[in-house]
Amino acid sequence: MPNIRARLLVVLVVLSGSLTVAGTPSATATAATVPDSLSFDGTPLTVSGGRFTDALGREVVLRGYNVSGETKLAENKGLPFASVADAKKSATALRALGGGNSVRFLLSWAYAEPVRGQVDTAYLAAAADQMRAFLDTGIRVYPDFHQDLYSRHLFDPDSWYTGDGAPQWAVDAGNYPDESCGICFFWGQNITQNSAVKAGQYDFWHNAHGLQDAFLTTAQRTMTYLKENLTTAQFAGVVGFDPYNEPYAGSYASGENSRSWERDLLWPFYVRFRARMDAAGWQDKPALVEPNLFWNANIASQKQEGGLLDAGALGSRYVLNTHFYDQKAISGILMWGKAADGQYAGDFAAVQARAAAAGTTAVVSEFGHPLAGTVADKAPTVLKAMYQALDSRVKGASWWNTPAASGPVLSGQQWQWDIYNGRHRELMNGNPDKVLTAGDAWNDEDLSAVRLDDAGRAALRQDARLLDRVYPAATSGATLAFTYEDRSRDGSTTLTWNPVPASLPNTAQLVGSGQYGLLVWRSAGGTAPTELHLPASFPTASTTVVSDLAAVHAPPAYTTATPVGAAPEPGGAGSRRLLLTGPGTATVHYALVTNGANAPSASLLSAARSELSAWVAQKLG
Repeated sequence: MPNIRARLLVVLVVLSGSLTVAGTPSATATAATVPDSLSFDGTPLTVSGGRFTDALGREVVLRGYNVSGETKLAENKGLPFASVADAKKSATALRALGGGNSVRFLLSWAYAEPVRGQVDTAYLAAAADQMRAFLDTGIRVYPDFHQDLYSRHLFDPDSWYTGDGAPQWAVDAGNYPDESCGICFFWGQNITQNSAVKAGQYDFWHNAHGLQDAFLTTAQRTMTYLKENLTTAQFAGVVGFDPYNEPYAGSYASGENSRSWERDLLWPFYVRFRARMDAAGWQDKPALVEPNLFWNANIASQKQEGGLLDAGALGSRYVLNTHFYDQKAISGILMWGKAADGQYAGDFAAVQARAAAAGTTAVVSEFGHPLAGTVADKAPTVLKAMYQALDSRVKGASWWNTPAASGPVLSGQQWQWDIYNGRHRELMNGNPDKVLTAGDAWNDEDLSAVRLDDAGRAALRQDARLLDRVYPAATSGATLAFTYEDRSRDGSTTLTWNPVPASLPNTAQLVGSGQYGLLVWRSAGGTAPTELHLPASFPTASTTVVSDLAAVHAPPAYTTATPVGAAPEPGGAGSRRLLLTGPGTATVHYALVTNGANAPSASLLSAARSELSAWVAQKLG
């Protein structure tokens, strides 16, 4: 929910496409094997020991993007894409350019249930077909019934703002007042200032007119459809379900506050949604539940007590799911200058702490920053600091001295991945005189990390060094510490927040001015390898690995007998991974991977290995 008013002038390109109709082959059909899969790939995820884990017991980190804000628009009838071909193009690019292994896949209640009590199976079929494009590219998916400002249908054709979520019939049932935000500078102010938006949200949470009942029935039918129409292998790639985007009370009843609202209204809704998941055959998948939207706001006047504090132990059936935007930076007033090393370490550590206290894991399912407008100059540092905080609770300047405080690596999906950025044709609130083409075509937002170039190819709008990152996609055991220095750029300036210290001269020489990642983990006796995503900036010929398992330049192709090897990632997109096979139980392993060395000598590799082994023994052994 980034609150921005930014405009980007672009060329108008009219999109065209068709929707898949009902009649998609069911899950009984034989699924094609995902290209480049190995024996340990593609197993379902569960939550165990406060982590996402696969069937082989590996700790899994989900990184990727939201697909996409296009679902909020009418131009493609509530779908992320105009066609399955576009979905496939997007999925391939997300894997190859964006380095993602997962997406939050947006769905629309308004299009799923346009008539009360009647689920549009043609919409569900089209959504399932587009979802398959990602699943068949080896990308894990979790659907999200999205809403912002309750519903598009609350807003007048000439309004300054719009929303998404609830169907027209749900708005008609409420007979809400004419919408008005009053004096608003950001679209998000409608949440607390627009009486129509507040009333709609209030009615939903109090089940007025049976709204919540209807939503839950549609959600169950949607989940049942997906379970029946995805193949077994595809359904294994579905992580879980995000029931409701950015929940807020609308207004509090007399004597009610944010914490009691979470306890008495929000949490019971999630329990009801969880029961619908079970009835639809999703009993082994978690509900990714969001607290009160404002529970972790970084502006004191906006922050409200919450975080599902009274829900008890969430355990394996729920995941703490939250968003984070730096509203101070977005305001243009409350944070002057750029973000700095460790800026969001405390914010993201608070998310991890809340999840740990609830006995589950966490995912930051939205984070980002405007890429156009008056605060766009902050984006390179804000996003670097957010990714840094996902990777570690310790800022770069302190990481080498206190790696044990690094904590688990957080999963997260950046907002957003919209290939139509700058090429929309959206009639805002159905008004033919307000055709939106610029940016994300929704409330002046412009946050997409991708666009299509003039040749129709996906192209990044942000520094590839920032987006396509080394991260531990699967760890055979438990992560003890992780860091990644991306050397991303702010204009012409290379940002280096975590240099290798002078106390490790051989390691520093090996890394040089290159990018590097360092993972330390404790094995748990598993046979499947630990897996690090290798960005496109780490071609095999330029990649060096220094590990207790081996020290190699240009790692060989992976085999079960190779302790350090490279292999394609599943999906056939051309993305790659480093696979590390470490023996033993409760054995501490480490691996540094860098693209900074040019044919390093055996003596340098050996010296760096000795340095790192001593450092690990001292700091984490």
